[in-house]
Amino acid sequence: MKKTVSRRSRILEVLDQFGEVNVSQLSQELDVSEVTIRNDLANLEKNKLLIRAHGGAFKVSNLALPVAEKKKINLDIKKRIGKKAASLIEENDAIILDSGTTTMEITNNLGGFEKLTVISNALDIINNLSKFNNLDVMMPGGYLKEFSMSLVGPMAERNLRQLHCNKLFLGVDGFKADVGVFTHHMEEAYLNQIMIDISEEVIVVADSSKFTKVGLAFIGSFDKIHKVITDSNVDEKHVKMLEKNNVEVIVV
Repeated sequence: MKKTVSRRSRILEVLDQFGEVNVSQLSQELDVSEVTIRNDLANLEKNKLLIRAHGGAFKVSNLALPVAEKKKINLDIKKRIGKKAASLIEENDAIILDSGTTTMEITNNLGGFEKLTVISNALDIINNLSKFNNLDVMMPGGYLKEFSMSLVGPMAERNLRQLHCNKLFLGVDGFKADVGVFTHHMEEAYLNQIMIDISEEVIVVADSSKFTKVGLAFIGSFDKIHKVITDSNVDEKHVKMLEKNNVEVIVV
């Protein structure tokens, strides 16, 4: 019993430090089977201390916040990123806005365009775009994922594949050096991959805190990404890593 308590305490320490844990890594570090780790995670989730996901778990505060609460985090930074992202859009563009609180801020800067086509799978983004009369707004359909207020699934995937866009503004949950960008959910990662395939230019919008996190679901490698817009708190080592991978970094 004492070993169990000690092991679960260590899991929470790792979770608090990194925001997420991986079953395989914990199994190696704590020298127990992956089955034992999964049982530990199940117990901790039952006590509302974490949220399990494929291959691991996330800190409750990182994942379980409602969208309305997430919008308040780093809001000034997200506004600056959103304004800069909008400045890269040209008249007559067809753009995709991925779901996310940073991509949401882009929508507040689209009122000055005469003609623009905007595609999004996020209900809150579509709702915010409805206040503009100058936009052609499209949704790919799908089923609702409440955590992110986004539509995912086969319908969304099939409909997106019929389109071609000038720019994709992609929100991510984390970066892994020299590997690529990640999100927390498998369904969203697959939809993001399709968005990348149908877009001429891929622009990631992410505040600097995302560089210290890695989601469980892989979206794409850096060779698929053209630009990253982030804030001035970003560590220089992350900027150099992106530039080494031929990604243009825009700091606001």
